[in-house]
Amino acid sequence: MNLNHLQYFVKLAHLEHYTKAAKDLDITQPSLSHAISSLEEELGTKLFEKQGRNVSLTKYGKIFLKYVEKSLDYLQEGVDKTKALTCATSGLIDLGYIYTLETEFVPLMVRKFLDSNKDKSFGFTFSSNNTKSIIERLKNEKYDIGFCSKVKDDKDIEFIKIKQEELVVVVPKNHELSKYKEIDLIKTASYNQIAFTKSSGLRKVIDDLFKEIDKKQIISYEVENDSSMAGLVSGGFGIAIMPNIPFLKNLNLDIIKLKSPVYSRNIYMAKLKNKYLSPAVEQFSKFIIENCDSKEKIETKNIY
Repeated sequence: MNLNHLQYFVKLAHLEHYTKAAKDLDITQPSLSHAISSLEEELGTKLFEKQGRNVSLTKYGKIFLKYVEKSLDYLQEGVDKTKALTCATSGLIDLGYIYTLETEFVPLMVRKFLDSNKDKSFGFTFSSNNTKSIIERLKNEKYDIGFCSKVKDDKDIEFIKIKQEELVVVVPKNHELSKYKEIDLIKTASYNQIAFTKSSGLRKVIDDLFKEIDKKQIISYEVENDSSMAGLVSGGFGIAIMPNIPFLKNLNLDIIKLKSPVYSRNIYMAKLKNKYLSPAVEQFSKFIIENCDSKEKIETKNIY
């Protein structure tokens, strides 16, 4: 069904005069007549009947008009919404990010971005998740941008390094290992540990570190995110190898620098390759690159 024909139908229904309606629509009267005839043929019913020089809706034309007006109003709402979301001065940005970034990095960067664009109307949705889920949702276009670990050999995603995270050994207060300010990983191998689930990008990082020293973690519990891990350590359920994130300092635990093996863990901004991104998303992406140390030299071994 032709969208223009529906718009012509509504105009004629309101003006009830072919000449006036054609003039308002800036089309010829024969073009209007053809459009209405096409609609009537498609519907298999008469929409208008003559009333002297005017026309009026039939019983069935009145019923059809209600649905056409609702449909056109809904369509216009969609047009307005899409324009609002994708214009240069407004728009919604859907973010997905790993748990370690939810308390400081993401809020800080979004706040800076909004403060630097006070003359614009940008909005955000926030969702913390593991790397695997973030990549899946980027590909399903649930997220516009992801902050996560890098997935090797993924040809659909562009990864741009934005920061590094330090891994530390976290133990309950007054633990046997609390006397160390720095520690080799091998000294943690005999203790029960809280580990990330296998869906976490960090799990492979830590597993590989233990393989490097020819040891294996003694895993007592597996958790999805950092706050759960820190809470269990604080409660005396074991020790953990995890990122050195700010909120650890507020808990009843000790943080020990991991001295060896030497490593670095990079965090990336992830985006779909060769896909349209709204102006708002493009501006935020550019802002992140300009405001993060994405060009930092990595002198230690990279672990994703």
